[in-house]
Amino acid sequence: MYSSSRVVARIALSLASLSLVAAGQSVNAHADEDGHLTQVGTYDYLTQPDFEGLAVIREVLTNESIGLGTFTNLDGELVMIGGTVFQVKPDGVPRPAAADATTPFLQAVKFRPDVSIPIPPGTECANLIPLINSAARSNDGIVAVRVRGTFTDLTTRSVTADPPPYQPLATTVAEQTVFPLGKKRAALVGFRQGDDALGLGQPGLHLHGMTSDRSAGGHVLTCTAGDDVQLSIQHIRQVRVNTPR
Repeated sequence: MYSSSRVVARIALSLASLSLVAAGQSVNAHADEDGHLTQVGTYDYLTQPDFEGLAVIREVLTNESIGLGTFTNLDGELVMIGGTVFQVKPDGVPRPAAADATTPFLQAVKFRPDVSIPIPPGTECANLIPLINSAARSNDGIVAVRVRGTFTDLTTRSVTADPPPYQPLATTVAEQTVFPLGKKRAALVGFRQGDDALGLGQPGLHLHGMTSDRSAGGHVLTCTAGDDVQLSIQHIRQVRVNTPR
């Protein structure tokens, strides 16, 4: 099992500096505290490229409610909503992840919004970062994001598993399957990474999502807000990264 061959290194993110806490050392952090991000691997790990699983998902998560990531060998998109981890393969259908599923990259948080604001109808996903930064009152650090409501247009994607020897991440992503979903009620979840947190997660805004009827989902490529979409954010104050021994 991964739990016997992996060790948890904890990185405390003050949003001004990062400090590494050695395995076994006490740290004043609990998964149920506000603003604590649970993470497996890093975005830089994926770009090496290396898609080997670093942890069994169910052994890492405790009571987190939203998150995103991928599975070993990039076997589809990982979407976590309502505390349940879903896997979206190239057929575009979300299914609960297997109990023994492993991941090379995952970010998840117990979502407790600090701020919620309505999004002007017609706003596109590409234009969400200024709204997020304004609500967060900062361009720095990591901010957990949930965008929920009716979208007049929504497009997602998934990727096909890429077993070793791994090709570059950009090459695998270029072979994506795209799902033009049209008008859908959905929840999009993810994280906005500032320049001071580069390498931990995907730069900028990274969103995965799922329709309210759970019939479709994946990595969000584009979206256009309808008249009832709400943006909710939570400041991330600490990141705990699960890394290989």
